[in-house]
Amino acid sequence: MWKKWIGICFLLGMASSAQAAPLNVVATTGMIADIVRSVGGDAVVVETLIPTGVDPHGFTPGRGDVVRLRRAEVIFYNGLLLEGRMSDLLARMGRQGRVTVVAVADELRDTEAYAAAKDDEGEWDPHLWMDVGAWREAVSVVERVLAAKRPAKAAVFAANAKTYRGELDALDAYVRSIVATIPQESRVLVTAHDAFGYFGRAYGLEVRGIQGISTESEPGVRDLENLIAFVVRRQVPAIFLETSVPDRNARALIEGARAQGHQVRIGGRLFSDSMGLPGTYTGTYLGMIDHNATTIVRSLGGQAPERGRLGKLELP
Repeated sequence: MWKKWIGICFLLGMASSAQAAPLNVVATTGMIADIVRSVGGDAVVVETLIPTGVDPHGFTPGRGDVVRLRRAEVIFYNGLLLEGRMSDLLARMGRQGRVTVVAVADELRDTEAYAAAKDDEGEWDPHLWMDVGAWREAVSVVERVLAAKRPAKAAVFAANAKTYRGELDALDAYVRSIVATIPQESRVLVTAHDAFGYFGRAYGLEVRGIQGISTESEPGVRDLENLIAFVVRRQVPAIFLETSVPDRNARALIEGARAQGHQVRIGGRLFSDSMGLPGTYTGTYLGMIDHNATTIVRSLGGQAPERGRLGKLELP
């Protein structure tokens, strides 16, 4: 009998030890990883699967990446096909049940931000993080999953989530205030690919992308010609490159507009599907959006602090 009791105590001790250990989490994108770090604090260890500057639409995991995924206790990914060819692997791992797999954006389909979030071909736009108010809802998804895996830390996760939501609210208010300073006729945002639809709907900008929602799609000659005509007709002063998308199509647009007598400049390079370098301000979600909003507003004739909301942005 005493041996059985010792065995039970041993198993309980192992369970208690596992609960005390930091939760091993893998997030596909930096935007999701940033939420997990902010909510989880010291109770989580987070790895970002897709490297900085790499386009998630075309990312193919290597053997080492698959090993990292299989070792995780929780995998958070965006979903809505943002991760492209990796989506099937992640869905399959979720069905197998050995690791908790959560598609964050899929969890938010019933939120108001998803209204009109499909393109002309009925494809969902996965870039929900471009609307700060909508991305705020993702915090609750992460908090709920972490608390289920580490119930003893639930109160800590709740407190961290509340603090982070407050930071997001302040960022959302900042973006709204500075976008409102752009002259009405200049509120047109042209980017390398169609990743800013949620940003435009949330903050009142007309958005056009050279490429479609996925960077796997290339614009046709007619599509590019139509966009050049639009830029010339609307006298768009600046278009924007993206850190994770090649420049060639944007350069072609600039040359095409110049051939029609309109000089359009590059307004800056935005973070779309990837954040800045780890350890930098723009390597956080707050810094990423601060940079994007500040760059867009200043380039389109609005007013925003040169170094952003908190004075942390590096000067161009």
